[in-house]
Order: sequence, then structure tokens, then C-alpha cells
Amino acid sequence: MSLSFELDPPLTDDLRERVLKLWVDVTNTGGAVGFVPPVTAADVRPTAERSLDAVQAGTDRLLAGFDDGELVALLFVADNGHFLKQHWRTLKRVMVTPGSQGRGYGSALMLQAEAVARKMDLDALQVTVRSGSGTEDFYARFGYREVGRVPSALRVGPGDDRDEIVMWRELR
Repeated sequence: MSLSFELDPPLTDDLRERVLKLWVDVTNTGGAVGFVPPVTAADVRPTAERSLDAVQAGTDRLLAGFDDGELVALLFVADNGHFLKQHWRTLKRVMVTPGSQGRGYGSALMLQAEAVARKMDLDALQVTVRSGSGTEDFYARFGYREVGRVPSALRVGPGDDRDEIVMWRELR
């Protein structure tokens, strides 16, 4: 593994397409990154473009992980959009390429996100997870704790409502 990270890489057309492909692949293998499978690139593209446009505008940040030049992991460090919340950020769309679990990409991505947040002089990070996805334990390993839960906030299908779990990591 020759994993390397880049904060706010140039958003070339090629990288935008690779982000889109990763997002579709993660969703279609069960990843809880804003959609419910099955999805196509056409389904995800508007959301992906909005997220990447926020990075291009300097509002949000993109942390991308590459292994031998291949995009294998990413997350967005999202601005909260309010001056009273500038001391913390939300991590969104935490993704690792399907089939690579167990290689340490997810752990490396989370550790790098924390390092980025510290360089940004942030006090804390937040992440939200979909109940039933099993990701709470993953985030807990990095010091995130559940601080809130919105019951049945996410409707992933008829008769399948999930809680949205708010997890928080203090950095100071």
C-alpha cells in the first residue's frame, strides 16, 4: 500500500468523474453516503457536483486518498455555514473504495481528517451516520461519541425508517 492524501486536489474533469464513480460504487455496495442502492451516475451527479462546487468555491474541503494514483478514499470537510459554528466542521460522505476494506484506508482517512482539522485549528468534528449501517463502532474507534439521535429521520425505503445518529469528536 502506498497510500497518500491530498487536501483540495485540483478538480479536473477526470477527478470529478473518479469521485462520481467512487460515490456510485460505494452506494451500490451498501455504503450510507446519501443514497439508497441501486443508483446510477446520473442519480448521484447533481449531489456530487454541488459538493465539488463547494470545494471549488473554497467553502468546503476535499480530502482524497490515492493508492498508486488510484482514488481509493475521500471525505468532505464541510463548513457549517454559520459564524457561530466556525470552530468545528462536519465530515461528510466518508468513502472507501468497495472491496478494499481491511487494508486500513478508512482508518488512515480518519486519522488524516483529524490532522487536517487540527491544522485548521478546529475544536471538534461531527459526523452523522445512518442507524443500521454499523458504522457507529468504526467512528467510535477514533474517539467519536454519540451525542444525539433523530428517530426515523431517514427513510431508506417503504416501511424502513432509520435514525440519524450524530457523533462528535472533540479535538481539544
